[in-house]
Amino acid sequence: MLQKIKLILKSVREYKIYAILTPLFMIGEAAIECALPFIMSMFIDKIEVITANTFSELMPFIVALILMAIFSLVFGVLGGRTAAIASTGMAKNLRGDLYKKLQSFSFENIDKFSNSSLVTRMTTDITNIQMAYMMSIRLLARAPFMIILSWIMTLTINKPIAVLFLIV
Repeated sequence: MLQKIKLILKSVREYKIYAILTPLFMIGEAAIECALPFIMSMFIDKIEVITANTFSELMPFIVALILMAIFSLVFGVLGGRTAAIASTGMAKNLRGDLYKKLQSFSFENIDKFSNSSLVTRMTTDITNIQMAYMMSIRLLARAPFMIILSWIMTLTINKPIAVLFLIV
């Protein structure tokens, strides 16, 4: 199984930079999303002691929340875009590699495959591989990082609940 994955990943070639950038953008998005509750808690704490005359004290929190939401959106969009470029490039290269491999087969080997089987492998199967690759380069970085950051955030807020989350 691992050999097959390595063989497929050889088709990434010139799209490696996009495959590397995607997890970085996803980590940036996760970091900002985990920092948002901290800013919100400071904002809510400030609201409790604010009077109508001191609305200007809330402005830094409002601006910070808006900027964080924008940056999170930008990181998410960039992560999706780079993942799409990397996965479609990998699929393009994989189709080319399969076509070259088919061209090297003898006529006897080619006769063993039906036309519909070859078309299915060149379209549906590669599209499924493309989607799996795109989801994996996005989620394999974001999910563990999000779990770790969320646990650290919980640890700073309430240690017993953080221990309970860790056990669960």
